[in-house]
Amino acid sequence: MSFRKSNIWEELDWFTVTLYGILVIAGWFSVYAATYDFDHASIFDLSGRSGQQMIWIITSVVIGFSLLMIESSWFEIFSFWIYCAIIALLVVTIFVAPDIKGSRSWLVMGPVRIQPAEFAKFATALALAKLMSTYRFDLTRGKSMLSILMLILLPMVLIFLQKETGSALVFLAFFFVLYREGMPGAVLFAGGAAILFFILVIRYATEIILNPLTPAGEFMVLCIIVAFIVVLLLIYAKNSKSIKNIFWLALGIGVVTAVVNRLYPVNLCWAAWVLLGSSVLYLLGLYIKERKACYTWIALFALASVGFLYSVDYVFDEVMEPHQQTRIQVALGVIDDPSGAGYNVNQSKIAIGSGGIIGKGYLNGTQTKLKYVPEQDTDFIFCTIGEEKGFLGSVAILVGFLLLIVRLIYLADRQKSAFHRVYGYSVACIIFFHVAVNIGMVIGIMPVIGIPLPFFSYGGSSLWAFTILLFIFLRLDISRSDRSNA
Repeated sequence: MSFRKSNIWEELDWFTVTLYGILVIAGWFSVYAATYDFDHASIFDLSGRSGQQMIWIITSVVIGFSLLMIESSWFEIFSFWIYCAIIALLVVTIFVAPDIKGSRSWLVMGPVRIQPAEFAKFATALALAKLMSTYRFDLTRGKSMLSILMLILLPMVLIFLQKETGSALVFLAFFFVLYREGMPGAVLFAGGAAILFFILVIRYATEIILNPLTPAGEFMVLCIIVAFIVVLLLIYAKNSKSIKNIFWLALGIGVVTAVVNRLYPVNLCWAAWVLLGSSVLYLLGLYIKERKACYTWIALFALASVGFLYSVDYVFDEVMEPHQQTRIQVALGVIDDPSGAGYNVNQSKIAIGSGGIIGKGYLNGTQTKLKYVPEQDTDFIFCTIGEEKGFLGSVAILVGFLLLIVRLIYLADRQKSAFHRVYGYSVACIIFFHVAVNIGMVIGIMPVIGIPLPFFSYGGSSLWAFTILLFIFLRLDISRSDRSNA
């Protein structure tokens, strides 16, 4: 039964629409503040960034409310077609896009530039929701998980080839959706462990620990892997005896190593290797004895962690671009380069810090007005807010985003259709990832990877993409009580 169009305005979640409007308007004023000068004094001046952003806002509103007029079932029917079309566009972009600031991700059509990578997010969300809502789909099955991974990784790889690392990493947000839909928590744990290992190896790559022969990063990671083995045994095997045995093994190896090290200094990583290897063999022995699969999985996790540990240097030195390496090292405090790679972040922190509690006042930011912060109307627009509106204004913006994300989760939870629910969680996770990473890089706690702040950063592709992403879900939410979705 087709949902009646007359009910759209009654069923539309106006709270979310209001939040969207507030954030978009606040973003428009922020763009004006970040780019204000006497030559473009009017916010409506179409030759300035704020005037152009106004055009993007108007077209976004038209697009958003046009999406509400489309029958909700069409999004599910054509989800894979939309995904395939965007994938084809990503492939074309690699070959025809001009080189702009080192990346080939923009399609230039006269005065208009479009970034297909932004639209790949809602297309992938639709395809993911469609695949996960199919009959007998089960994330615990290897075939289903492989299909999901291929669907997510394909646009990621294509966007990486365009040298848009930040936009590609956004697709990691979909793994939070998978976790909500039944993916084992061990997968998220493994991902978190990999991030921790990467940070430790890079952060302490040149430092030593305990004696001049022991590299700090490698030793710390090996010890943490052993600690994770104990934690996983406690959670999954619930075998206190095995934990005690590993403890006594560690104590014995530690005593012997301490004695040897006093007589003849050695690389303590060797002792960690012995402990780790012994622990893996012990786990395999437990599997043979008790036939519990958890022992095998824990052993595989330990071996995979070791493999990842010794691949970090290769990935960092050979795969990553020099500017990416420098940005990560600056973010982790390995190097201090306030006038070079760390200039953007350093100036951004100065601007935010100078705002104090209540800020310098609208259009009164000295750091932003004098253009000390590069990209201050796009990726670093949050520093304009921090300088002019201070701590209170920054918190207000964060609260706005928090309300939007929480509201989207609430709307996703009340959906009767798996397609609607999965898509709703995808929207919430993508927006969360963008906000967390963008603000994190602006205040210096994350590497600069160049992703926009939703609804705030200047640009039509970003605003259009987030509007489409959001309003498709609002249209799906309107039809939640339709019998066809029951």
